[in-house]
Amino acid sequence: MQKIIFHIDVNSAFLSWTAVEMLKNGAEIDIREIPAIIGGDKESRHGVVLAKSIPAKRYGVKTGEPVVNALKKCPNLHMEPPDHNMYREYSRRLMEFLHTYTSDIEQVSVDECFMDFTGIAWKFPSPVDAALEIKQKVYEKFGFTVNIGISSNKLLAKMASDFEKPNRIHTLFPEEIQEKMWPLPVGELYMAGKSSVEILKKLEIHTIGDLAQTDPALLELHLKSHGRTLWEFANGLDESEVQAEERAAKGIGNSTTLAKDVMKEEEAKKVLRYLAEKVGERLQKSGQKASMLSVEIRYHTFQNVSHQKQLPRATDSDKVIYEEACLLFDELWNKNPIRLLGIRTAKLVEEDEPQQLTIFDVQPMMERAKAEKEKKEKHQKMSRVMERMKQKYGECAIMRGTDQKKED
Repeated sequence: MQKIIFHIDVNSAFLSWTAVEMLKNGAEIDIREIPAIIGGDKESRHGVVLAKSIPAKRYGVKTGEPVVNALKKCPNLHMEPPDHNMYREYSRRLMEFLHTYTSDIEQVSVDECFMDFTGIAWKFPSPVDAALEIKQKVYEKFGFTVNIGISSNKLLAKMASDFEKPNRIHTLFPEEIQEKMWPLPVGELYMAGKSSVEILKKLEIHTIGDLAQTDPALLELHLKSHGRTLWEFANGLDESEVQAEERAAKGIGNSTTLAKDVMKEEEAKKVLRYLAEKVGERLQKSGQKASMLSVEIRYHTFQNVSHQKQLPRATDSDKVIYEEACLLFDELWNKNPIRLLGIRTAKLVEEDEPQQLTIFDVQPMMERAKAEKEKKEKHQKMSRVMERMKQKYGECAIMRGTDQKKED
């Protein structure tokens, strides 16, 4: 049976939840229908845009930009301060409702989750019918809208949910990739950050389709392992599973709230190195290796963002964890001040559990085996020569350098 995965994403969550709460309390204006943002302070003109309404988007207002810039674009912009306690409560209620359908849900941020629909597909005429029901009930119950992406894996489901918004359902099955995903700009591919996109453009890779048809060896040359990851994503390849809450809790991770906001890459990566060492140490002590890695950033605005990736091989190496965490960080960080950093591992396996080798593992192993064989043959040949010399000239005629005693 083909897997069916939903990606459910609240439309402009912070602004939507604030709007619903304001209407409950008697507000006459729905801020979703006017140029409005969440974030910052209008009087001081400090802070960044955490969420924006569709009318604000028409003025060119962007999430993550300084409030002062947004006000220049739209002087009459309505602003509301963030309320993270309220966001957590709305998130909790949404997840509680979604769990009435299935427990196979992986919450990846305060406003989005994956749902493995496979086990309950028989209850509905089609996945789209089920998504329509969920979307409508969320609106009727809570007053806000969601986008739902449907596919056979998490990557494509997420890509689908990011298509036209708000309040939409989109499918993106493997057979639809060429038509729906390949024509998109490469920057719209999940995990294709600004730095990667700049490199890809220099290689004349402008669309996701261009990327999908590029030799992955070329991408690895310029982007290391992240290049192959992007190539796999461009071709719709993703084997990661929905990590239900009870399974996700078995991961090992560390995070730290920083004494002062970090604004420089080298400072952030020093923290990541420390965290990677701690996570590696805990994995080794538990006798386990991790197949999944995620990096979390909390900005000075208390906005949390995270990225995760499937590792090529399960590992307990702090060096590997650090290197992979840095790749995730580079794709995730938007250059805003950082208040908290975290590294978490999941999909743990016992350290001695056999692992399936890929074609990329086999070649290096063959090369190492060949080198070891040649070294062994060389030593055997040298030993035979030494033995003949000793037989002819005596035991002390020749010896290995490592056997000689150092002179005082």
